[in-house]
Amino acid sequence: MKRLSSCALVLTSAVAAAGAAERNQQPNIIFFLVDDMGWQDTSLPFWKDTTDLNRRYHTPNMERLAAIGTQFTQAYACPVSSPSRISLITGTNVAQHQVSNWTLNKNEATDSPSDSLTFGHWNYNGVTPIEGIENAFYATPLAQVFKDNGYTTLFVGKAHFGALDTPAEDPLTLGFDRNIAGHAAGAMGSYLGEENYGNSTVGGYTPPWGVPMLEKYHGTDTFLTEALTLEAEHLMDSAVRVGEPFFLYMAHYAVHAPFKADKRFIQKYRDRGLSETEAQYAAIVEGMDKSLGDLMDWVEERGIADNTIFVFMSDNGGYSVGVRKDDSNAPLRGGKGACYEGGIREPMIVYWPGVTRGGTVNETPVIIEDFYPTLLSMAGISDYQTVQQIDGRDFTPALTQGSGAKSIWHERPLVFHYPNSWGERRGDVGVPSSAIRMGDWKLVHLYESGRNELYNLREDISEEHDLLQPPSRKYKKIEARMAKTLSDYLRHYEASMPIRKSTGERAAYPDEVL
Repeated sequence: MKRLSSCALVLTSAVAAAGAAERNQQPNIIFFLVDDMGWQDTSLPFWKDTTDLNRRYHTPNMERLAAIGTQFTQAYACPVSSPSRISLITGTNVAQHQVSNWTLNKNEATDSPSDSLTFGHWNYNGVTPIEGIENAFYATPLAQVFKDNGYTTLFVGKAHFGALDTPAEDPLTLGFDRNIAGHAAGAMGSYLGEENYGNSTVGGYTPPWGVPMLEKYHGTDTFLTEALTLEAEHLMDSAVRVGEPFFLYMAHYAVHAPFKADKRFIQKYRDRGLSETEAQYAAIVEGMDKSLGDLMDWVEERGIADNTIFVFMSDNGGYSVGVRKDDSNAPLRGGKGACYEGGIREPMIVYWPGVTRGGTVNETPVIIEDFYPTLLSMAGISDYQTVQQIDGRDFTPALTQGSGAKSIWHERPLVFHYPNSWGERRGDVGVPSSAIRMGDWKLVHLYESGRNELYNLREDISEEHDLLQPPSRKYKKIEARMAKTLSDYLRHYEASMPIRKSTGERAAYPDEVL
């Protein structure tokens, strides 16, 4: 993909850098990442309509942030956790970094069986800041660039960057000065302090699912989301005392399964007649939102709100299998583990003091690797080198636009690559696939069946009407153009691909099935 180079980008970055220089301090940045939160898991609508799900959830602090910032209604990540998190900290698309599924054990893939496919080599050890680590993607991490440019770098919550017994198991190897609760696992054993957050003994650590470094809350009634928020505030206090700008990567385990009752919020959802599972889920969502509000209050109380950027994002689409229903992300199709919209479209809000216009909505399609160049641009950091090619684009020009703004780039291709089989397959979810979005058009390629599907998202956000079925010549040119763009991108990076069991050969690229 070509990098964006425009007068608007240069002007926006220059204005921001000048403002920071006047304050003699670069802005603080709080990147607030939620785990498994769907596009509809909020009382803040990200669509043209307010839905039943928007009416179910209560997220007043997301509404509060949107009132002073910009909502991005077409923001994307990867179908599952590790690929998104590594795209974020490396600025690369999954086709390049090839950590295409979730990671846990060293040198072990996590794919579930498929009747027709095996899954080729992918980087199941995650990212690495050290060259020469097998089955891992070598990269210059985002936090390291911040650190090299005078930032105090803080990590709190779920890491999921590298497998057990590899360097990136510990966020401190990735340029973070401090780490609380981040390790190799992608989930927690329990949200409850009474259950020691999944650790078997008070004061102990039980890998892989026990959350580390929160021993002082063991045996208490402190919900995990609250404990992480308190720890983040302590770390920011330390950074403010030092007088350096800080980059806080606030990565909640919420709203990942297994769900537990957050007694601060759950009763009202029970009273509404929700099932116990859905009541627990809604309460976890509200607890996450309280954390956001607490951090917003904290920066106001410390007098640094006018120099602190907030970015809100989720790492993949909402969970829609297991104990949850297929329609948990309606009107979107599918959920976590799918390249359909329910698995990759995310709620996203950006507040940049003095730059964003409060209450604005932007339609620019952005993808999670875009945060790497964008956050550095916000900080006025431009003179940096990386060992990896940056795929992400700086979207700061979109932040200066008014409400209802259209995309700042025309038909920029967004690529999604999931040549794997998720462990919780159901229906559309967890199937090996790739996808590309260009403007309103989206092509999905399914590796097991070897076919393409085509949708117009502006007319069909639910991806119900495959325009290639029944077969017709009407959309063949669009299919061919998008299939070639996607295939060429995968070929360029020699992206990992499934293998057909029947032939032992690579599965077809999207442009090979036309």
